Amino acid sequence: MATQLFDLTGKVALITGASRGIGEATARLLAEQGAHVVISSRKQEDLDKVAASIVASGGKATAIAAHQGESAALKALIADIDSQFGRLDILVNNAATNPYFGHISDTDMSMVDKTMQVNIKGYFELAALASKLMKRGGGGAIVNIASINGVKPGMFQGIYSITKAAVINLTQAFAKECAPWGVRCNAVLPGLTETKFASALTKNEQLLKQVLPQIPLNRVAQPAEIAPAILYLVSPAASYVTGTTLTVDGGLIGCGGL
Repeated sequence: MATQLFDLTGKVALITGASRGIGEATARLLAEQGAHVVISSRKQEDLDKVAASIVASGGKATAIAAHQGESAALKALIADIDSQFGRLDILVNNAATNPYFGHISDTDMSMVDKTMQVNIKGYFELAALASKLMKRGGGGAIVNIASINGVKPGMFQGIYSITKAAVINLTQAFAKECAPWGVRCNAVLPGLTETKFASALTKNEQLLKQVLPQIPLNRVAQPAEIAPAILYLVSPAASYVTGTTLTVDGGLIGCGGL
C-alpha cells in the first residue's frame, strides 16, 4: 500500500534501461507506488517480459523500445508517450554504456564517441524533451543515474567516469533552468551494484578483494537497494529537493574510500 509521501498514483513515469538491473528494480518499485511505468531499453522482447511481470503483480506498465544513443528514437519515444498519455510526470535517465575497460590512454576514439553519445547526449536530449512535456503538465521530476565514478574516477574506467561527472553537472544545469517550470532534477550516484552492466567488476574476485574492504558495509549493493533513493527523489517527499546528488554506495565515498 502506497503511503502519501511516496504515493505516485496517477503519475506517468518513464524509466530507461529498464529491462534489467537498477532500471527494472526502479520500474517495479514505482509501479508498486501507483505509477504507470513506461519502461524502455533497446530490446522490445526483454521489455515485454518485465512489463508483463509488473502487470501480473497488479501494476501498470507499458513497454516501448528505444535506443538511448539515437536521437530519432528518443524523439519518437517521447512523442509516443505524449500520444498515449498526454503527460509525463517522471523521468529516470538510467540507460548507459561502458564499452571499454582498460588504461585511459589506450581508449579507442570510437569507444569515446559511443560512451559520450549514450551517457551524455542521450541523457541531455531525453531530459530536454521530457522537461518540455512536464512543463506542459505543470511540472515533474527527473532523476539521472550517475555514479560514484563521477566524483572519483574508477581505475580503467576513464571515459565512463568522465561521462558520469558530466551527468552530475547536467543535472544541476537542468535543475537551475527548469525550476520555474516546476520540474525538479536530481541525480543518484550508485556504488558497486550487482548488475549485468557491472559484472566485469562484480565477477572479478581479485578486484573485489581490493574494493570490498574500502566499503564500510563490506558488500556489493543489489539493484533493489538503489531504487528507493530514486523513489524518494521523484516522490512528493522530495518536493523541495532539486539540483542535488544522492550517493548510495555503502559508505565508500563518504568514508574516504578509493
